[in-house]
Amino acid sequence: MKNIFLFIGCMLLLSCNGKAQNKNSQQEVRQTNKFPVTKTDAEWKAELSEAEYYVLRKAGTERPFTSELLEIKKKGTYVCAACGNPLFRSEHKFNSGTGWPSFDRAIEGNVAYGVDNKIGVPRDEEHCARCGGHLGHVFDDGPSNTTGKRHCINGVALNFVADK
Repeated sequence: MKNIFLFIGCMLLLSCNGKAQNKNSQQEVRQTNKFPVTKTDAEWKAELSEAEYYVLRKAGTERPFTSELLEIKKKGTYVCAACGNPLFRSEHKFNSGTGWPSFDRAIEGNVAYGVDNKIGVPRDEEHCARCGGHLGHVFDDGPSNTTGKRHCINGVALNFVADK
């Protein structure tokens, strides 16, 4: 019995040393995908706030329930904070209770997808299709009466443009 626990413990330790711990995984995604808007790291740092840079360029995550976008009820479009690409419409936003702005669908063709292994399990990662900025992740636990998808997006990665 001890040997089984020892074996399982060793396997868990070995599995922790994988690509998920690679701090450059977001950079690798951007290097293998060509995006229409490309800038140097220094240019992004100069243009984005510290929080925007952390999320959009380093695939960070903002703290839940901190985004001002959670409370917006107006009609409009959520655009990429880095390049202004229209990503989500307000009519597809819903309150998921997760603490991040959530949508049941993206504007077709404006979001790119990849795989994120940072937490040890693969997740569907979302990027701006124009600049490659990290937006968040998409899950299959959204509203069943629409798409069934939950696009869980960092609010700092978005700006809201109200309809006129």
